[in-house]
Amino acid sequence: MTNTPETSQTPLRLAVLGTGLMGQPMARRLCAAGHRVHVWNRTRAKAEPLAAFGATVHATPAQAVRDADIVLSLLENGPVVGHVLFELAAAQAMRSAALFMDMASIGPREAREHAARLQEMGLAHLDAPVSGGTVGAEAGTLAIMVGGRTQDFLRAQPVFSSLGRATHVGSHGAGQIAKLANQMIVGITIGAVAEALLFAAKGGADMARVREAIGGGFAESRILQLHGQRMVERDFAPRGRMAVQLKDLRNALATAREIGFDAPITAVLDALYAQGVEHGLGELDHSGLFVELARRNALQ
Repeated sequence: MTNTPETSQTPLRLAVLGTGLMGQPMARRLCAAGHRVHVWNRTRAKAEPLAAFGATVHATPAQAVRDADIVLSLLENGPVVGHVLFELAAAQAMRSAALFMDMASIGPREAREHAARLQEMGLAHLDAPVSGGTVGAEAGTLAIMVGGRTQDFLRAQPVFSSLGRATHVGSHGAGQIAKLANQMIVGITIGAVAEALLFAAKGGADMARVREAIGGGFAESRILQLHGQRMVERDFAPRGRMAVQLKDLRNALATAREIGFDAPITAVLDALYAQGVEHGLGELDHSGLFVELARRNALQ
């Protein structure tokens, strides 16, 4: 069910940095909620359509954030976030005590480092990565995992309410830890669903019927419902890309090494996604791991 954003009684001045697959629908929802939204994207053409929804498009991130109460980042990775903040001078341009909310998936250590640098500049920080893909972004049903100070989490509620359900999971970096745990489950489960459906097909069963048959039992999951259907239909148009899933699994493994945690199942799926990307599947939906496993079993 689509969660229709309600017009805010006290509109906020917001900046959205990064208007790709996730940033576009999220910015539209914030405009619809009545906030004053300023946007920037490295490729300006991807931000321009938001002007029709009331957003102001800027040529630089520094211009976009200058008057913002809260800045939302939906940039590609941790190094890009750091580059935009500290080398393209977005942080220097932010108002005193403004809140920077990183909603992309980056390393927990990177999130903590950004938080410390911003705090030294008199700025607040939340790491608030999301799960739910473009479907959740469009519908306003994202799961938002938030790390940082409680007072900043409370301050961001008007933004969260337009985008989905936010849960405060701990201090700086904890949001990214929660997102990595989420992505471990997603990546591993996609692999399990793909392998099981291909196993059924190889054994002579109707793959679509098998998916229906096991739905509602202990194997039921959102991955089986949505990604399993994509596998049955061979619909691998990107909602969340294989290359991004691989990036998240690698972040999870790097973090596991930092904290002394053995993650053997994640390591196996990391290797499988890496092989898929090496075989040219990186721009497919992450359910496209099915294609890599099908290739291995001559079921293409």
